Amino acid sequence: MTQPVSPPRDSTGKVPQAGDPPAWRTVLFRADVRTWSLLGVLAALVLIGGITKPDEFLDTRNLQLVLTQASVIGVVTVGMTFVIISGGIDLSVGAIVALASVWATTVATQEYGFGGILFTAVLVGLGCGLVNGVLIAYGGMVPFIATLAMLASARGLALQITDGRTQIVTVDGVLDLGERDAYVLGIPPLVLVFAAVTVIGWLVLNRTTFGRRTVAVGGNAEAARLAGIDVRRQRLYLYLLSGLCCGIAAFLLIVLSGSGQNTNGNLYELDAIAAAIIGGTLLTGGRGTIVGSVLGVLIFTTITNIFALNNLQSDVQQIAKGAIIVAAVLVQRRTASTT
Repeated sequence: MTQPVSPPRDSTGKVPQAGDPPAWRTVLFRADVRTWSLLGVLAALVLIGGITKPDEFLDTRNLQLVLTQASVIGVVTVGMTFVIISGGIDLSVGAIVALASVWATTVATQEYGFGGILFTAVLVGLGCGLVNGVLIAYGGMVPFIATLAMLASARGLALQITDGRTQIVTVDGVLDLGERDAYVLGIPPLVLVFAAVTVIGWLVLNRTTFGRRTVAVGGNAEAARLAGIDVRRQRLYLYLLSGLCCGIAAFLLIVLSGSGQNTNGNLYELDAIAAAIIGGTLLTGGRGTIVGSVLGVLIFTTITNIFALNNLQSDVQQIAKGAIIVAAVLVQRRTASTT
């Protein structure tokens, strides 16, 4: 008896009909709509800044400042994007940045110079990411709980190291990176690092097996396991990646501020999650873009700069950020329903 043959399905799981566009074109269209929507919001903010404070906002120094400030949280957001795509969450990124920055700026660490500060910041970030990854991937803890515990622990340890005092950096090699003489063609070194992390993150997510496995784990962890992916090891690597990004961001923050403080990285976790979400990353996992997350960071940083230049209160700024998040999610849902 002949078995019925099921009709072929495209990559979206649907049976293609005559006249339907290819699945790859549908996916590309969705990505383009999200990207153009975010670019439109960013362009509107630039226009508002240029109208309200044309001399200050459009000044080269101010634009360099906006990009420099976006670099620190932007590096954190790249790591957060990978974690969220996999279906996880990391609430400890701000605390890890704080701990890495104060550990790397102790008197003992500064005796080893530029390399000692950079190595310590990255090592602390990786260490915290390793603890998160082991607890979540092999300990079976819920990411929310594990990273919340890391948040509290890292903040407490950072406070203990500093005893509530600011640790001033005295290493000239680190301080020189924040000077205008270190700019390359008018671009601050911190922005170049952010750009490099963004490019590498995009390549890893879109052009490597690691990226495809990350999306697969976030889309359906059980199906990914049955397909031969070591889900636990993948999750461990992702939290290590997030910790690495926090360590790099901590070093950038040290260069930017010339100090280490236990209050560094305050609310970075919320800003990074929000930037990733409005950039098109699903909080449930399985989809996300590095480009969208970076645009989200630039949008939030621009808002902060515009409000500061116009001497507006921070509570109004938070309301504006919330409205943008809601609008971005609505645009995503509308795009998904029409394609």
